[in-house]
Amino acid sequence: MAGAGDAAKEYVAGSVAGIAQVVVGHPFDTVKVKLQAHNTTAYGKVYKNAFHCTSRILLEEGIRGLYKGASSSFIGIAVESSLFFGTYSQAKQLLQGNYEDGRPHLQVIIPSAASSGALISCILTPTELTKCRMQVQGKDVMHGARYSSPLDCAVKTLESDGLRGLFRGGLATLFREAIGNAVFFCTYEYSRYWMHKYLDSPRFSSSSHFILAKDIGIGVMSGGISGMAFWTSTLPLDVAKTIIQTDPDPHLSRNPFRILSMVYKRSGLGGCYAGLGPTLTRAFPANAAAIVAWEYSAKILGIKRV
Repeated sequence: MAGAGDAAKEYVAGSVAGIAQVVVGHPFDTVKVKLQAHNTTAYGKVYKNAFHCTSRILLEEGIRGLYKGASSSFIGIAVESSLFFGTYSQAKQLLQGNYEDGRPHLQVIIPSAASSGALISCILTPTELTKCRMQVQGKDVMHGARYSSPLDCAVKTLESDGLRGLFRGGLATLFREAIGNAVFFCTYEYSRYWMHKYLDSPRFSSSSHFILAKDIGIGVMSGGISGMAFWTSTLPLDVAKTIIQTDPDPHLSRNPFRILSMVYKRSGLGGCYAGLGPTLTRAFPANAAAIVAWEYSAKILGIKRV
């Protein structure tokens, strides 16, 4: 029963981490999605850069424009992060086996993170589809239905495309999450291990104030760096996913690699990395917030981190 209790706590801590991530990161995500949807078309670029896109949103829609689709993100991310962090922690414990040296091991981290990422892609696909379709709306939208809310978007998608329509972009999301989260947790576990090893040495103070600052600092740095590693490695797949989910053409290929080939022909390598600026700007604070929230929720709940 203790094991089941600890597992439940892991899922609660993961949910808290996800909510923190949305609060900090959603405005950056809105800018990223608009750049990916409107700056990769055959009609040329709508926005000069991320600052131009942000200013247009604020001038035309206000601060609420930056949080379009956030309600679906909060619901989706709470469930997704709960499963993601909880499944990763449980899989890691299962695979840890005879590794009792406290060091991170790739043969444990990679399958735990990749399987966890693949699992949550099933939840992320429909929630991100509604989020992205809400985000690309505005005065710059050239075509397509307008949605009053994420629920309205989901209902209209079901009416026009059926259940399959809600899972449009699922393959791209699966690849992005499996690959990206393996990169994320490898970066997190190793950076966290080496920072703790250095700062836990006798040369540093052992006062409670220093320990608190140290733990928060390590959480911020390891989470922020890991988030940037995730998006640097997977942004082209995310570009493909955004196009697949927001393009109104029902006959558009759902193969992310065909979409990337099309984008490369239209816009070059820069098109495949559309939205890189706001994505990396968001990645550090959003993932730092998620990791600190995850670690401290676990500490409050009495979960011991290895």
